[in-house]
Amino acid sequence: MNLEIDLEAAWPTPPDWEALAMHAAATLARITPELANPRLSASLLFADDAEVHTLNREWRGKDKPTNVLSFPMLERDELLALSREGLPELLGDLALALETCQREADEKGIGLEHHAAHLIVHGLLHLAGYDHELGPAEAREMELLEIKALALMGIADPYGDHDEA
Repeated sequence: MNLEIDLEAAWPTPPDWEALAMHAAATLARITPELANPRLSASLLFADDAEVHTLNREWRGKDKPTNVLSFPMLERDELLALSREGLPELLGDLALALETCQREADEKGIGLEHHAAHLIVHGLLHLAGYDHELGPAEAREMELLEIKALALMGIADPYGDHDEA
């Protein structure tokens, strides 16, 4: 999968956010074959709370910022049926909000880099059609994929309440 990355807000450096995002996407593709399709691309915006707040209000009708927004362009069945050959396909768009992500990382006692990696993995799974809001089984499936991808990246279970994936 190809990621188009735009760093608009004053996300602190280091780390190299683009490298982190590419690593998260590549790691996730190792455990979710549908995301390993070379035709796929997605955009990732590293934004601030104000921009994510505007996007959330405009596109989701929620008048507040959130940590990550996902805007899928393909239905799950379309993604699963997508051949590996042909023209590029846009999987969707993601946006991360700096201040919300930093506050959550601080509350969890983890670094912003690890929390952002988790949210990138979480958002990409949403783009791939996974949805934790559909019910407990779907939430567990999505969480286990997140835990596995993050473990491969050397990042601890962000939920802390699951057996190893």
